[in-house]
Amino acid sequence: MWFLYAMLTWVCWGAANLFYKKSSNPTDKNSHAKITIMVGVVMGLHATVYMFIKGLDFHFEDMITYLPVSALYISSMIFGYVGLRYLELSIVAPLQNSSGAITVVLLYIFYPSDNNWLHYTSVAIICIGIILIAVYEKQQDDLLRRQSGITVERKYQFGFFALLFPLLYAVLDGLGTFADGVVLDKTKILSEDAALIAYEYTFFTVAVIYWLYLLIFKEVKVNIFKQKDQTIAAVLETAGQFFYVYAIAAYAVGAAPLIASFCVFSIILSRIFLKEKLSTKQYVVVGIIMIGIILALCQMLG
Repeated sequence: MWFLYAMLTWVCWGAANLFYKKSSNPTDKNSHAKITIMVGVVMGLHATVYMFIKGLDFHFEDMITYLPVSALYISSMIFGYVGLRYLELSIVAPLQNSSGAITVVLLYIFYPSDNNWLHYTSVAIICIGIILIAVYEKQQDDLLRRQSGITVERKYQFGFFALLFPLLYAVLDGLGTFADGVVLDKTKILSEDAALIAYEYTFFTVAVIYWLYLLIFKEVKVNIFKQKDQTIAAVLETAGQFFYVYAIAAYAVGAAPLIASFCVFSIILSRIFLKEKLSTKQYVVVGIIMIGIILALCQMLG
């Protein structure tokens, strides 16, 4: 079932990425905060409803146990939301999508396992494809900006900030997924349900703190009922997180790179709904990644 859960996560997070892009306003310094708040609110509601339906009890100690993993994920996501205002301008944007490769390397180093050639081939193809698709997407963005006459500040194109956001996202997200693989797959410290609830309530806590910070110190009121794109993104993010936990718990080293390729689905959706044109190179790389996914499916069935 790990492949099914991974693909469901792939679809949800790929779609969420489309709405994250729509929610990120370069002129709004608080756009990342609004996204964070909405994700936290939706996750908090989901955790409550999920516990009620399944008759689960909340254990505060689970939040403490899972806090290192939650902290890595949440911080990486916030950096990612901030970077959405600049990442498409960065020459190193491929770093952001390399988090899955980081996870796989760490799992192989600390938890070596015997796998057949099909597994290694599928992982390699997907990881290489993720990096290439980001490179070509960046080239496409550069072309569109030149055609539109948009001038980019040098510090966001070549400077420190161009490297900072994607690097922080990739490292923190990669470490978070590795930690999840240890907690859920290798050591079974927490069950999937316990980890899911702990993470979602932690994210909800961060959202409340963020909301109060904006209200008290920035005098910015965030009306959660007027954040349409942010809400859709939050719902898709939460749904993806639900399937993700089960995918990682079942087979972390196989699910991590597969899930990390969700950028392919967001590109396909951008082509359909935002009418963004794809280059021949992008179509080729999408095909390559799909081959990697098919090989992963063959491994599971074989």
